[in-house]
Amino acid sequence: MTSDAIWTEILLEAERDAVREPILSGFLHDAILRQPSLETALAGLLAAKLDGPVMSAIPLRDLILGAIQCDPEIGVAVRADLQAVMKRDPACRGYSQPLLYFKGFQAIQAYRVAHFYWRNGREPLALYLQSRISEIFAVDIHPGARIGKGIMFDHATSVVIGATAVVEDDFSMLHEVTLGGTGREGGDRHPKIGRGVMIGAGAKVLGNIKVGQGAKIGAGSVVLHDVPPHSTVAGVPAKVVSFPPESFPALEMDQSFEQVDVFGDLDAVGVLAAGESRPDTQDRRAAEAPRD
Repeated sequence: MTSDAIWTEILLEAERDAVREPILSGFLHDAILRQPSLETALAGLLAAKLDGPVMSAIPLRDLILGAIQCDPEIGVAVRADLQAVMKRDPACRGYSQPLLYFKGFQAIQAYRVAHFYWRNGREPLALYLQSRISEIFAVDIHPGARIGKGIMFDHATSVVIGATAVVEDDFSMLHEVTLGGTGREGGDRHPKIGRGVMIGAGAKVLGNIKVGQGAKIGAGSVVLHDVPPHSTVAGVPAKVVSFPPESFPALEMDQSFEQVDVFGDLDAVGVLAAGESRPDTQDRRAAEAPRD
């Protein structure tokens, strides 16, 4: 769907909902129906959310809209994120819903504004926005992190993403996910997440490690080492348990997996290190060893 088509659809949805729910009519007119574009609607919505004693909604709206107007890629990412939520979240029944009500979507867009100011040398402002975003949405993304487009944070509560993390396009994750460091080390210390990755609720991915394209991470896992592309890892610590049938698990959001003979498959694709034995082989050798 084109960008103009998305905005047209949002207007139609808002008109319909204003009729269905008159008590929200004023809100829907102010937030959407009186706005000239998706960009201005988003700026107004985020400003109203982030309004506080340090900075009120009016200057916030100008800062947000200024960032979007200076960097057209933000608008492209906003639309890609809306399409991601619409396609992947079965609870979403229209483009207006994430724009108006889904804090995961709103938090990502607010991060994009903070990231713009971080990249343009206004670090104190970017850090203020990060702090306010964390307070309002319970989503803590350092403005230095680099996040692509086509992103969905489902539910999003307690998401944490560190300063040197990189997340490529077409990524999905659920609540309570951490992309963090392993301690007090400096420098490049956070995960690098490939395209099409899906991370389940509560998973922790720690350190300067790489999660390969098309990988899937099970809920509650603790990932401390690189994840091979197009593999499924789960557990504490996380290990390869299967291989997702789809190329990009983020697009399907299927959080189930079946355990398979992963060691045979890993050996076939060269993931086991040279000279490394399968664990079942190691166990058999131990059982067959002569005893005194």
